[in-house]
Amino acid sequence: MKRKSVVSEAQLLLIGIPVLLWTIVPVYHLFLFAISERDSATSGRLWPKNPTLQNFDVVFQQKHFYLNHFWVQLGNSLAIALAVGIITLAVATAAAFAISRLKVRGGRAVMNLALFTYFIPAAFLAVPMYKTMANYGLLNNRWSLVLAMVTIASPYCIWVLKQASDKLPWELDEAARIDGATPLQLFRLVYVPLMVPSLVAVGTYALLLAWNEYLYGFLLLSNETHLTLAVALGNFLAADDSPWELLMATGLVYALPPAAIYYAFKRYMVSGLTAGAVKS
Repeated sequence: MKRKSVVSEAQLLLIGIPVLLWTIVPVYHLFLFAISERDSATSGRLWPKNPTLQNFDVVFQQKHFYLNHFWVQLGNSLAIALAVGIITLAVATAAAFAISRLKVRGGRAVMNLALFTYFIPAAFLAVPMYKTMANYGLLNNRWSLVLAMVTIASPYCIWVLKQASDKLPWELDEAARIDGATPLQLFRLVYVPLMVPSLVAVGTYALLLAWNEYLYGFLLLSNETHLTLAVALGNFLAADDSPWELLMATGLVYALPPAAIYYAFKRYMVSGLTAGAVKS
């Protein structure tokens, strides 16, 4: 048994180390570019000859014309991501509660139809979404991106919460009803407290999905002061002599908030997204 354990650990290491390196190397090169001077950014060195933090100063002080609205665009990304996370969480929580605990007629069919939308790649829905937002006069409005991302994120979040909700003991609902609890009180006092790990997981998922979105932001927003930073980073690729060191420094700054959010809620992400995956 001990020998089998050692062999299993060795196999995991043989798989894990290459995967770890494959993941870390791009991040290392991102950091390498970010602390390099322009002339030495592409020198091929494993460490820059004269590392500098000047690139971050240029980013924070908005000293390059590509970065004229850096703080505004970062604020747009944050506001849109938070709005998507909160609205998706509200929609998915209410829908999952209605389908799983209140047994609303046709709820399961609605959930399955919503999940069916994932058979169509999100990129194929971009033009219809653009047309829809144009019909409602929402183009170049941050709410257009919020609504689009809520539409994309909600079906999966409803499914995750519904699966997690099915694991809650029905005896709790029955006891609450015997005590005279209304559906709203059942939702607020029983359902939500027990679903906190899954709620944090799907809220974080929706937030990160909106934070990293490029295609819909590119299509639906055009004003420089309305763009998210993810879309604005694409401007660096518009010229042949793009300042790669500034692009990488900006990208590194932009990657820090979602990384911090993920590691802060990692415990909830793992337990919440896998809730209901295995039935006892």
